[in-house]
Amino acid sequence: MYFKQFFDEKLAQYSYLVGCQANGQAVVIDPMRDIDQYIEDAAAQKMTIVAAADTHIHADYISGLREFAERGIKVYASDEGDADWKYEWLLNNDSYDYQLMYDGDAFKVGNIEIKAWHTPGHTPEHLSYFITDGAAADEPMGIATGDFVFVGDVGRPDLLESAAAVEGAMEPSARTLYKTVESFKSMPEYMQVWPGHGAGSACGKALGAIPETTVGYELRYNASIKAASSEDNFVKFILEGQPEPPMYFARMKRDNKIGPRVLKDCYPQPHRLSIKEIGDLDTSKVVVLDTRSKEEFISGHLKGSLLSPMDKQFNTIAGSFIIEDEEIYLVIDEAQVDEAVTDLIRIGLDHIKGFITPEDLASFGESAGGLETMSTMTFADLDAKLNEGFHVVDVRKATEYAEGHAEGATNIAHTRLKVRKDELGEGGKYVVHCKSGARAAVSASLLKREGHEIALVQDDVANLANGKS
Repeated sequence: MYFKQFFDEKLAQYSYLVGCQANGQAVVIDPMRDIDQYIEDAAAQKMTIVAAADTHIHADYISGLREFAERGIKVYASDEGDADWKYEWLLNNDSYDYQLMYDGDAFKVGNIEIKAWHTPGHTPEHLSYFITDGAAADEPMGIATGDFVFVGDVGRPDLLESAAAVEGAMEPSARTLYKTVESFKSMPEYMQVWPGHGAGSACGKALGAIPETTVGYELRYNASIKAASSEDNFVKFILEGQPEPPMYFARMKRDNKIGPRVLKDCYPQPHRLSIKEIGDLDTSKVVVLDTRSKEEFISGHLKGSLLSPMDKQFNTIAGSFIIEDEEIYLVIDEAQVDEAVTDLIRIGLDHIKGFITPEDLASFGESAGGLETMSTMTFADLDAKLNEGFHVVDVRKATEYAEGHAEGATNIAHTRLKVRKDELGEGGKYVVHCKSGARAAVSASLLKREGHEIALVQDDVANLANGKS
């Protein structure tokens, strides 16, 4: 059996290529949208991908299942759960080769058997897949658990309510997840667990960075599973302290349900803007996404630009600040353009029209008499700013805010700032801070674009002494 785990560091997402080396057939589990990476790897192993399967309707990235279906490859998707969570794009297209999966259903790729296990809680339709190498064994080697069990955590059951706005879904989902966790406890301890996400994902609150685990290890050391000593204890534990979901999660749920755009019809081909084209941009009608460091952005940027450095948080920030059909222009090193395009299409931001290199931005600034800058401060300046009529916006998570905050501060996590910006009114004056300055900088760029006067705190929150409550 051939087995390879693929990892997207920015989304902290795992997908799996599993192949039968005896007959050269392979399957991909939880593929990302850009499926050529799997096809090329399979070809290098002299294998052909004949199947692709999703564990559930994903909230944090565009699934590659439709891309495989478009290429005539058979796809497998859950038909468990209620009527609201079906793969509508499959049901409404007679040209695709597909099989809807229920608990206990199985299919084979050569000697490899993939068997579905209904594991609801994170979502109603969620499946995990037992994988058995039939050439060597008659029992599963492991489970591809998707967003059910992670290393050190389990999939959060609140997203249908907190991200997809399904009112009242949170607690019932947590109770369903408890029952599924109880079933997990009966699995053989030797069995490997191949999760759908790792550390850094917003699909849980304490995911580990180790890429795989075993049932036995998780039974001993997974805090969420250990909390399942009783149903009420588990529900309380699993719903407490979950991070605020990025804005784009609701859109991902919708797109993966009704069907994402097919890449061959929309793959971006951004061009490098000339100095004149930079000057002609109406930044009130398009999004300029500046991928440089916060220090470079603070020193000089185009009016209305949004900051999203090319680091592990790039997708989260871009997805939290940009609406899907907005035209995007990148400020970016030319060598990083392809990487950024791949990152953005993985979360359905396809309208990337052009890019500006840092050198061209500097040249434009010289010809235009300068670029926009951002006012910065430390917590030592807070009293003076409050006396000038500024209000504090704390963009940390609610759990961080609860540990101590400036008196009277408004708490809006940076991942929810776009959807909650109306709470701040129009034309306000805001001191924006987080723990150390990174989240505050990207948030300040959004608030500045919205027309607010901003003072950005570049300081450690440990230095906040004024009115801490």
